[in-house]
Amino acid sequence: MANPSEKATGAEAGTPEKPAKSKWWRILVFGVPITTAFGLFVAGIIFWGGFNTAMEATNTLGFCISCHEMKENVYKEYTKTIHFQNRTGVRATCSDCHVPDPWVHKFVRKIKASNELVHKVLGTIDTPEKFNARRLKMAKSVWHSMKNTDSRECRNCHDFQSMKPEMQRPRARKQHLNAFKSGQTCIDCHKGIAHKGVRDLLTEEELEALEKPNPAYKRVVPADYLASLEKVEKLEAAEAEEKQKQQDAAEAAIQQRIATAVAAAMAAENTKSAGNSSQQEGSATSGGAAPEAGDSSGVDWAGVKAQTITLFYPGQASFEWVQTGKDHGGARAFVKAGDRCATCHAKEVREMGAKIVSGEKVEPTPIPGKRGHVDIKLKAVHDGKMLHMQFQWAEAGHTPAPFVDGGKMDPDNQIKLAVMFAGTDIKLVEQAGCWATCHHDSRYMPDHPDTAAITDAGDLGQTIDVTDGITKYLAESRTKVEVKGRRGKKRGGWNKLKPTEEISELAKAGAFMDLIRYTSGGVGENGHVLAQRKMDGGAQITGSGKLENGTWTVVLSRPLETDKPGDVSLQPGELYTVGFALHDDFTTARFHHVSLEFTLGLDNADAEINAVKK
Repeated sequence: MANPSEKATGAEAGTPEKPAKSKWWRILVFGVPITTAFGLFVAGIIFWGGFNTAMEATNTLGFCISCHEMKENVYKEYTKTIHFQNRTGVRATCSDCHVPDPWVHKFVRKIKASNELVHKVLGTIDTPEKFNARRLKMAKSVWHSMKNTDSRECRNCHDFQSMKPEMQRPRARKQHLNAFKSGQTCIDCHKGIAHKGVRDLLTEEELEALEKPNPAYKRVVPADYLASLEKVEKLEAAEAEEKQKQQDAAEAAIQQRIATAVAAAMAAENTKSAGNSSQQEGSATSGGAAPEAGDSSGVDWAGVKAQTITLFYPGQASFEWVQTGKDHGGARAFVKAGDRCATCHAKEVREMGAKIVSGEKVEPTPIPGKRGHVDIKLKAVHDGKMLHMQFQWAEAGHTPAPFVDGGKMDPDNQIKLAVMFAGTDIKLVEQAGCWATCHHDSRYMPDHPDTAAITDAGDLGQTIDVTDGITKYLAESRTKVEVKGRRGKKRGGWNKLKPTEEISELAKAGAFMDLIRYTSGGVGENGHVLAQRKMDGGAQITGSGKLENGTWTVVLSRPLETDKPGDVSLQPGELYTVGFALHDDFTTARFHHVSLEFTLGLDNADAEINAVKK
């Protein structure tokens, strides 16, 4: 029997038990009450938002130039570049170039940036002098970082895949195509693009290592890029063809005027000389105008197609300068990739000449008023035995050289027009043409020897003529030529002459530059360049020239076949590397205008200068 003192349960009493209420705030999320998890979530959002806001605030231009070290140095340089102000209005600020876009890399960079705060406190770069003293070290750090990331920050805005060659200059499109294939990256060529250039302070070894292509960066050239490249090349070819047609039409008009004037003069003369009808008949049936008076070639130039070659002012850009990366940005493409000078520069020679003649680049002694380029109209024909070339260009007037008494360096010759034909086994000559003869230690060049140095060279002056300083020579004639100027060495090899016997063997093997020239103080001259420039004869060269109505006309003729020392024979079916130089306005030495290299052939459509038979 149940104890009456005990209370009965609800079930026993017949009353149903109520279920316990669920308490949601006690639900666990990853072992944490949901209210706590929510609080942490909200706190995380606030923290993350604040952290990112703070991090992005340090990515602004205002923050970057809030210290005077940046504002008074690199910022002033940056405001003068295209990254600051340009035609599109798109500005690249400090962080665009110096802070990675991917978040993880950005975070790492911000941590590393704390080191900059330490140097701010220490005053490491708080004056312009201190800043410039450490500039190269800071620049190298940035360059190496960009090299290691395939210029990641540059590619935030610029992408090889999106480039349109038809919107680029010829040199740029060529270099970008090389970058695709060889594995180059942006920073290889574009150092210091927004700041003061200190690239030239690198040693040649450092520069070569930094700019060495990385095979891992090679890219497949996109079809769109190739299509755009083909489009612009066709357009330029069409423009060149149209320009040539205009030149041909202008030349035909000139020849027509000449023929009309000649016919009128002959008709008038025949009227005076009654009965001399045979002369009139001969005139009417002649094949064209007779050779002009004073033209030594005897060629009727009427109907011969002319082409324009542009010569530019080179300043002190020597053969060594061309091969040195810290001087010449295209040195790697020239020396390593085997590009010709004309590959990159053929369509910008006028711009190069303008920069150099003004003293902006490689010219410490500019001549006021001197023109940066000369356009020469060239006609080339052969008759099976002789090559004939006619040159015409506009006279520019006298611009006195300020460093020469009387302003005329060569008072006896108002002009000298030279043509060089490359021989065999000459290093880089097919890529550079006559540039192979121009050295850093020639007269008027940066490392030319003074009189005392030449005197100290002993019997060197008995082997080559040093009366007027060091003239053109080929590196093949020297035991050593200093190209890079390492450790303060002077560049060139003027006093490293090989023995006479070795130079004679080189000459017999054809390792020389055949040189023909017309001087207004004389006639056609023949010579060659090997150990020095020697105008010492060879096959007979004929030359003539005149200045008429502001236009110079010069004709040079030389044999195709010759067995004379220092001469290059010209054979059908072959291509020959040639270069042209014009000393006008009484100039001498390097103060001339020169061409890039051309190929010349006889009745050869592949030649850039095709001498047709007439």
